[in-house]
Amino acid sequence: MNKIRVLVVDDSAFNRKVLTEMLSSSRRIEVVGKAFDGEDAIRKIVQLNPDVLTLDLEMPGMDGFAVLRWLMANRPLPVLVVSSRESNRSVFKALDLGAVDFVVKPSKLASTKLRELEHELVDKVLAVPQLRFEKIRKRVEEAPEIDYPVALPRGSGHHMAEVIAIAASTGGPPAVQTVLSQLPSKMVSPIIVCQHMPPIFTRLFAERLASLTGRVVKEATDRELLFPGHVYVAPGEHHVRTVLVDAERRLAVAERSEGDRFAPSADVLFQSVAEVYGRRCLGVVLTGMGDDGKIGALAIHKAKGRVIAEAEETAVIYGMPREVVRAKAADHVLPLGEIAGYLVRYGLLAES
Repeated sequence: MNKIRVLVVDDSAFNRKVLTEMLSSSRRIEVVGKAFDGEDAIRKIVQLNPDVLTLDLEMPGMDGFAVLRWLMANRPLPVLVVSSRESNRSVFKALDLGAVDFVVKPSKLASTKLRELEHELVDKVLAVPQLRFEKIRKRVEEAPEIDYPVALPRGSGHHMAEVIAIAASTGGPPAVQTVLSQLPSKMVSPIIVCQHMPPIFTRLFAERLASLTGRVVKEATDRELLFPGHVYVAPGEHHVRTVLVDAERRLAVAERSEGDRFAPSADVLFQSVAEVYGRRCLGVVLTGMGDDGKIGALAIHKAKGRVIAEAEETAVIYGMPREVVRAKAADHVLPLGEIAGYLVRYGLLAES
């Protein structure tokens, strides 16, 4: 069995040590080297030819962003950003530059959290062989078009989506950005986004989506009403459901339970929209590893709503969408660039 060869890049000796120990806990991973800054990283990338890079962003001298730019232009390989909470806004810039995913940097004071981080870090490195890395490169090299197909016929009335639920994991933030950026302003179906992401980062993701799309985008809060045209991002470590309260459709936000694999969970969200909206809901499953969303997609399908799964040809990791397709829960399997057109076809549009 060939091991996944990792180069750890961080200016902190503590972080290099902890990350190396975490990665070495898996027999399928080999840490082939450690680098203390960007220039040292490039030297060791050329020398060691790793399969994956864990990359600190904030380093003296040549920082992580410069390393990412050099890599994408000269020696592309998957990069997993290890971000401090102080540099959390920088994560989205790194994803735009071609990073695959990120984890939050270990803290000397958070020893109880280190084990959770270890599982997350190892799982994301082990997912690298599933990556279609050439698709990340293509996205970085070619800015997505901000057009949407207009030739599609409108869906029939009883299938019009009064709510749209979108789920994504690894590779998801740019994919979600692409879909929402392609929607016209007259699209008024409220949209709920379940992106696997830690706390704090989901709020920042919502702010980023708002700036990119011009829509009202916010992190979901408990008991709030769903307003037309608004986008709600499920907060990290919490589940979001749609509920009926005094005949009003609202959001319910609750902390994760012990043993939950994902929080936020696409299954939890999708099952709730199926229950509350029935055939007038639409679920979208984008790139991501694992099978979160499959059970929920089956619930939407059973309720006669519609489900769209991203096609393998564009998904960075064809895990979550593949499981939905295998379960025969997908009404449409579409490349990323065509999904917005189908949301326009089945979503609610304001009168011109």
